[in-house]
Amino acid sequence: MTAAQGFPAFSAQRRSTRGRSWWAKAWVQALEDTSLDNDQLRRGRRYANSGQVGTITISPGRIAATVYSPEDTYESVVEVDELSEDDWLRFQEQVAARAGHIAALLDGEMPHSLVEAASDAGVTLLPGIGDLDPSCTCDAWELPCQHAAALCYQVAWLLDADPFVLLLLRGRTREALLDELQESAAQPVEAGVSIADAVTTPTAELPEPPELPAKVTIDQLAVAGIEPPDGFGPATFQLLVLDAARRARSILNALLHNTAVPRPLDEWQDTVRLAADFPQLDAGEDVALGIQAWRYGGAPGLDVLEHTWTPDAAELNRARTELQAADDDVVTTVSGNRLTLGPDTQLRLDREGRWHPYRLIDEVWTPTGPPSRDALVVEW
Repeated sequence: MTAAQGFPAFSAQRRSTRGRSWWAKAWVQALEDTSLDNDQLRRGRRYANSGQVGTITISPGRIAATVYSPEDTYESVVEVDELSEDDWLRFQEQVAARAGHIAALLDGEMPHSLVEAASDAGVTLLPGIGDLDPSCTCDAWELPCQHAAALCYQVAWLLDADPFVLLLLRGRTREALLDELQESAAQPVEAGVSIADAVTTPTAELPEPPELPAKVTIDQLAVAGIEPPDGFGPATFQLLVLDAARRARSILNALLHNTAVPRPLDEWQDTVRLAADFPQLDAGEDVALGIQAWRYGGAPGLDVLEHTWTPDAAELNRARTELQAADDDVVTTVSGNRLTLGPDTQLRLDREGRWHPYRLIDEVWTPTGPPSRDALVVEW
């Protein structure tokens, strides 16, 4: 039986149809970039705010609603490609690779790092130009018509409230995805497959595992005069064990499937990663900027926060020329991998060829959005 979920109709209200969250804005951008008639979009925004769109039904690959107008009633549908089973397996690997991903989804957030990691694995979550296929029982020839546009704008509101709406549209209910993640985490690595099978260089035979030491209790540590750090209780220890297990599994999966192994992190980077993935850990104010950089851009984002380097001059000049062509008044200066635009805006190029946006806020250069490979389309 096909999973479907109904969402109550929105009442008439004055509300931005652009979406508040970055993923809802990306949804609206896909709609508007596809449209050839801005007038239909304007009418669609009015319909969305007027309360004339009925109950929205979302099922894998399909959005549908009845749209009411003074002269008639119309059935509007928007179709989106579902992800394949292989896509979902790769997506689940990306979710499992970082403990904070599933926690963020359950908290109503769609991490940039998750969407980007999924994209790097060949899984496109957010639609782009031409990915939305609208239809309607009205006689308008425009795609989308005002009724289908109104439906799409209201879906952006649903996405603001719950990113699992997007995952349902792509083919998985919240319950099914969580069950699959839990089942995957409980499964051992496939029998008969070793790390040595996944690498091309010969490896020596592994030694026999050492004998495990006896359990040590908190009371025994106290008797020995060893006190855990402030705030380090059983719950914190469980989080760290969970994190270590997930990272080990992600490295093993990378070796088994011949994909890129997560890069090693130094102590500072790992502190930031843990603080970003587990907000309940009190890491202190001194890592707040690092957490922001990590959530936008992962380890490369943290690297451009901390370090400068000298990239290929041709790449910098190309980006600089494109930015100046787009805005004749912009004044750009170059320092290492950093392009500064005017007094308070900056782009920083990471070692993977992506531009990270920065703003000067209270005299501190602060990361303000996800990276992009195109300097002209960075989200500030």
